[in-house]
Amino acid sequence: MELRISGLTKVYSNDVKALDEVSLTIGKGLFGLLGPNGAGKSSLMRTLAGLQNADSGEVFLNEIDVLKDPQEVRKVLGYLPQEFGVYPRITAYQLLDHLAVLKGISNKKQRKELVSYLLEKVNLYDKRHKSVKGFSGGMKQRIGIAQALIGDPKLLIVDEPTAGLDPGERNRFHNLLADVGSEVIVILSTHIVDDVRELCPQMAIMNKGKIVYHGAPEDSISSLKGQVWQKQIEREEMEDYRQKYQLISEKLIAGRPLIHVLSDSDPADGFRQVEPSLEDVFFTRTHGSVLTETA
Repeated sequence: MELRISGLTKVYSNDVKALDEVSLTIGKGLFGLLGPNGAGKSSLMRTLAGLQNADSGEVFLNEIDVLKDPQEVRKVLGYLPQEFGVYPRITAYQLLDHLAVLKGISNKKQRKELVSYLLEKVNLYDKRHKSVKGFSGGMKQRIGIAQALIGDPKLLIVDEPTAGLDPGERNRFHNLLADVGSEVIVILSTHIVDDVRELCPQMAIMNKGKIVYHGAPEDSISSLKGQVWQKQIEREEMEDYRQKYQLISEKLIAGRPLIHVLSDSDPADGFRQVEPSLEDVFFTRTHGSVLTETA
């Protein structure tokens, strides 16, 4: 199974180019699509899922022409959107049973076996008679994966699945995705670097509608070896360092900024060389965007 995307372009009515000549080849397993908010990731996911048209380009899933024959794609597609809504006052079992009917599984016995199997797979069988509305964020994401697996899909698209999950829920969701990814093509679209680093042997970085990196995470990290330098500074010095150096990222440690800069040679001034990370790759490939967070 292989997904081939060639020259995919989409321009919205406000002249925003959401997809700009996107070309990728994706095989079976977990593939990370990493990019900041607004990079075009969701536009690409919606196009692959047949939810919007492209202006130009081609997409083939094996021999299926995705853009010309979206109905054929939907027969082998599982999709977990960024916002997975649920019906109020409906149980997990009822929700999956209803969605299985909509996907054409009319045999009641077959449907019962499938729903029970999926609830077991996502570790929600003991919650099958509980209202989905009362589920935690992680449980809702797991039921979302269960509905995406109805119909034995060959392509699974998961859009920003771990945003808002607590660490325990995120780990459980990662384990589930890794299990599913051994059998089908899974595209994991996210702005969370750790999701890609921990799960995906292949990835692409997207920014302003373009693919700015495509390959293995480890290869991208190796490309920055010897070029990343770190220093902790005072907050009032921040603007001076922004002016003097090519700043990659900024993280607050005990209230003081810890900065990473990109330099081919030792910038001196108290900097020390550090091993690059996928986070460093992400920010250098997205044109020097700066991460600010508190630790």
